[in-house]
Amino acid sequence: MSASETRCDSKTDLAHSPGLPVSPQGDPVFPEPWTAEAFAMTVHLHERGVFTWPEWAAALSGQVHQPGRAEDGSDYFDCWVAALCDLLAEKQVADEATILGLQQSWQRAAEATPHGMPIELRNDPHRQS
Repeated sequence: MSASETRCDSKTDLAHSPGLPVSPQGDPVFPEPWTAEAFAMTVHLHERGVFTWPEWAAALSGQVHQPGRAEDGSDYFDCWVAALCDLLAEKQVADEATILGLQQSWQRAAEATPHGMPIELRNDPHRQS
């Protein structure tokens, strides 16, 4: 495991998601903090019964196999987040407009954050307090 990767000791079924990077011991590893957070949110929602393992596997597989996805898997966690967004909308946990609004807010926050500083949603210059 490289110094930039984060390891996870989760025992959830989602740790066996197709294509999820794993350590030599079989534990999930994450190249960036946001990828670990996306995994944790997904695990939390799955454990709360928002969606089943088969529903998750189908949603993730559908995203991974979309035309134009990176053959080397470099966009795996983009697929992960897209699958999660699809399930949240399908399960009516959040509507597509809300999800899109949050994505845009995070993007603006990232663009407004000085290099080397943590990206925080409050950095979005258009965010309402």
